[in-house]
Amino acid sequence: MWRSTITNSLNKLNQALSNSLIAHPHKSPRNFIRGFSLNYSDMSDNKGSKPKSGGGKKKEVKKETGLGLTHKKDDNFGEWYSEVCVSGEMIEYYDISGCYILRPWAMSIWETMQSFFDPEIKKLNIKNCYFPLFVSPGVLEKEKDHIEGFAPEVAWVTKSGKSDLEVPIAIRPTSETVMYPYYSKWIRGHRDLPLRLNQWCNVVRWEFSNPTPFIRSREFLWQEGHTAFATKEEADTEVLEILELYRRIYEEYLAIPVIKGKKSENEKFAGGLYTTSVEAFIPNTGRGVQGATSHCLGQNFAKMFDITFENEKGEKGMVWQNSWAYSTRTIGVMVMVHGDDKGLVLPPKVASVQIVVIPVPFKDADTKGIYDACLNTVETLKEAGYRAEADLRDNYSPGWKYSDWELKGVPLRIEIGPRDLANKQVRTVRRDNGAKVDVPMSQLVDKLKETLDDIQQNLFNVAKEKRDACIKVVKTWEEFVEALGQKKMILAPWCDEEEVERDVKARTKGEMGAAKSLCSPFDQPELPEGTLCFASGKPAKKWTYWGRSY
Repeated sequence: MWRSTITNSLNKLNQALSNSLIAHPHKSPRNFIRGFSLNYSDMSDNKGSKPKSGGGKKKEVKKETGLGLTHKKDDNFGEWYSEVCVSGEMIEYYDISGCYILRPWAMSIWETMQSFFDPEIKKLNIKNCYFPLFVSPGVLEKEKDHIEGFAPEVAWVTKSGKSDLEVPIAIRPTSETVMYPYYSKWIRGHRDLPLRLNQWCNVVRWEFSNPTPFIRSREFLWQEGHTAFATKEEADTEVLEILELYRRIYEEYLAIPVIKGKKSENEKFAGGLYTTSVEAFIPNTGRGVQGATSHCLGQNFAKMFDITFENEKGEKGMVWQNSWAYSTRTIGVMVMVHGDDKGLVLPPKVASVQIVVIPVPFKDADTKGIYDACLNTVETLKEAGYRAEADLRDNYSPGWKYSDWELKGVPLRIEIGPRDLANKQVRTVRRDNGAKVDVPMSQLVDKLKETLDDIQQNLFNVAKEKRDACIKVVKTWEEFVEALGQKKMILAPWCDEEEVERDVKARTKGEMGAAKSLCSPFDQPELPEGTLCFASGKPAKKWTYWGRSY
């Protein structure tokens, strides 16, 4: 009996594999093998066995899906992160080191953030444009401090076909020097101001150290805004308006807590007057992440590129300029903060599929009725504005599908089986905490809104709780070193001197990387009179966050 059952099962497997490979010749056979479900109850010899009392359902046997991650987040964060980005279908590695293919699962998140940010900046009368990718050496090198900051990362085009170019051409690492010669041309009088432009584009920075998907890559997508004003007050106002939009992207969409603050003189944008940022933190690695930046460039670039205007009195003046940007780094921060040992965990606001509906037919069940119920549910949810999808693949078991969608981080799963069909209900399963709830079909649309809102808020709350648990207030160098060794985000009183910060970097340099200032928060705790700098012993001027960073 056993032998014939195994033979029949193997024949079924071979047939299923053959059919799948014919239908999907580009897929690996291993993917189809792990999706094949073997019914272990068929392998038992039922002769002489006693029937189960009550005629109830057979106990399901848990089976391996082959989808699990091989690395744990707490054990090997770097390997876990790379694996979850690939297995979760966010990226694929490219044949040029440091470059990655952004798959639809990631691009849809980028598009969702863009669909929020773009209308918001248009409310501020900022218009979109596009400038070329290439930069001439003369223009790039015009602002000395600026090019020194980017020089090691600039990629150059030196050939056309087999011929050397007479003058090499740079590929933009950022677009200040690309755009500002034309600001000089377009701005003549006060009526030409403010000039507020933004472009959605790619940039290239030839990173040579530790390329990491989304976080450090040689090419990435971003938006970059470049604006010019008649007064510093206007520029200062915009810096904070844009920074608030960046906070909203992280906290309201990606469910990641961030700290708004000002960068130190050592860490500010090269050639700028001052830099503000939103700073995130990764508890598993004890590293900060500069989430997005909003810079006031002052008048430095205006001097270099002769961007002047005539005011109402006929007097000539220099414009005040800003630049600001956020990039696909945001997606990497989201993966790092929310992901777990099962895979991605996506906030509902940015997930391309918020709800996946999976049929759970048992033997002799009304399979057509269950499948129809799944399709009708998806249609109802889509009409109500949800991003929903049914998984009706018949070559995978329900358990395999559960693991597949958990790996991809879909916020909510709906299961529909015979009992659900009979009771006119569905079962919902949350990705963030695994909670299971049976919901009547008549209440589904309203209940799901509450559930998705709760998932979004819970992800933020959990992330904030973990981040806050990593913040350590210190007042002495000894406390600072101890907290740094514990992978903390350190808040310390500082004298705000560049040389002292450079000394902190030098004294903490090691295998894990040196510590540096992350930002001085706008929301400053009280600084009692007589408080001394943790590093120099001089009178402290402010509280500043410190730590290692990406």
